[in-house]
Amino acid sequence: MSDHEDLGERITLARRGLVQAGIDALLVTPGADLRYLTGYHALPLERLTCLVLPAKGGPSMVVPALEEPAAQASPISRLGVQIVPWQETEDPVALVSRLLGNTNIVALDDHMWAEKVLRLRAAMPNTTQVLAGPVLRHLRMRKSTAEIQALRSAGSAIDRVHARMAQWLQVGRTEREVGHDIADAIIAEGHERVDFVIVASGPNGASPHAEVSDRVIEAGDTVVVDIGGTTERGYCSDETRTYCLGNAPADFSEYYAVLLQAQLAACEHARPGATAESVDAAARDVIAAAGYGEAFLHRTGHGIGLETHEDPYIVAGNSTLLEPGMAFSIEPGIYLPGKHGARIEDIVVVTDDGIERLNLRPRELAVLPT
Repeated sequence: MSDHEDLGERITLARRGLVQAGIDALLVTPGADLRYLTGYHALPLERLTCLVLPAKGGPSMVVPALEEPAAQASPISRLGVQIVPWQETEDPVALVSRLLGNTNIVALDDHMWAEKVLRLRAAMPNTTQVLAGPVLRHLRMRKSTAEIQALRSAGSAIDRVHARMAQWLQVGRTEREVGHDIADAIIAEGHERVDFVIVASGPNGASPHAEVSDRVIEAGDTVVVDIGGTTERGYCSDETRTYCLGNAPADFSEYYAVLLQAQLAACEHARPGATAESVDAAARDVIAAAGYGEAFLHRTGHGIGLETHEDPYIVAGNSTLLEPGMAFSIEPGIYLPGKHGARIEDIVVVTDDGIERLNLRPRELAVLPT
């Protein structure tokens, strides 16, 4: 299936979802939902850009006149979506209201700016606003063959960055210096944008979302490296490996073995028909049984696609049944405040009978020379 055909099918499925939910129309502003439905990577501006997708009737894309060339150059013009430009002196919210006509219920994309939500509400006081998430998340959770290939390419690209870690992760350098090198490599290895770089050495590794600092890396330090970016096609990478500069502390080696067992258990458990929360439990039960339950501070994973974090979330309380095409991270961690921490993260995609790992770097502790 070509990208164009894929986009057309997404719009068809979104409209079908609106009908089933009893919603009259969908409004989508710049962000991952708009790119998913139309392929248009629009700029989020104070000027309104908005896809108007009625459950029945032709779709329109309202754009500022100065953005019309970009919209025309995107796949929108090939999808049968009417591009409706507006001039600086026009009211685009009133234009959206006219395009919708008499509408009882309209779904707004979950990340629409509050300023635009309130202006739309004021322009259509008799229209009920609801979130579009319940309609769109079920589409976005199940990746197509083309999306899986895009995620596979992103995973290979970030694997190549981790493969070069010994070049940069050296005693005497600061986390910030190492982070700069990693960021450059993320771009060099095939990403369009760097989304995050965590280089958490020694006690900083006990903070799951540690920022890079000027701490100097020392011999014997363990270092959590969690990195990711976005590729040209819009799909994200995210991979964590833990390294050690020389011999690891004895207590660290002990719980790293537990962590590896937990990550493998969750990967083995994940398959069609399993629930998201049961994958979380598969990892958490191993860690808790070893006495480190309170040191596992976060969920086991998150979905990934056009956003680094999206549905399905691999967390207690989420009874979503896994289906082929769902992609998410499996990333248990153990964190001991004031000492060190560790995390192992792979992106996986559900297949017909299990999962495919999209990150293929070794998961064992990587010991680097000092």
